[in-house]
Amino acid sequence: MKILNKKFVYLISPNKITGEIFYDDLKKIFLTKKVSFFQLRLKKEKFNKKIIIARKILKLCRKYKVKLLINDDPYLTLKVNADGCHLGQSDMDIFKAKKLLGNKIIGITCHNSFRLAKVAKLKNATYIGLGAFFKSDTKKTPIKADIKTLNKIRISLNIPIVAIGGINEKNYKKLLLNNADFLAISGYIWNNIKDKPHKAILKLK
Repeated sequence: MKILNKKFVYLISPNKITGEIFYDDLKKIFLTKKVSFFQLRLKKEKFNKKIIIARKILKLCRKYKVKLLINDDPYLTLKVNADGCHLGQSDMDIFKAKKLLGNKIIGITCHNSFRLAKVAKLKNATYIGLGAFFKSDTKKTPIKADIKTLNKIRISLNIPIVAIGGINEKNYKKLLLNNADFLAISGYIWNNIKDKPHKAILKLK
């Protein structure tokens, strides 16, 4: 039987962060010891505001031994000394990002493509993101990922895989048992109408 990684959650921030309640919730989430990575993803916030938010989150990440990644922005990553960044296919090229960031973590979105995953591996990405595996309200994407591609990448490329897209307490084990290393989760935690964020994450056992 496959032994599941106890810190398999790759937590993505809500689309907007306002007020101290978010930081209180994040602390309670980190106390569950289920989170390995936290990605700050604020598409509509100004750069200077993102610096302030990122630095506050970084303090919590350091305290609870969680890696802070910045979505799309190597410059912000460098500015706040985050642990790394995540790049989409239309963001900065990984070679340029590596030149800027040195040995920091760099993840690459590969959708459901073995070819993109192979390129990411050749360019020495730290990990790849695959998805969306399920319907997601957090990020609309026309691309549907499948277990077959996930397993093909796992067998052939030997690179850490982060699965994303509509993951919740009902479907998460299917991905872990099919060789995803980490699960990128957002809406299930932050927009859960039944459970507070730290209660929701505790259901992912």
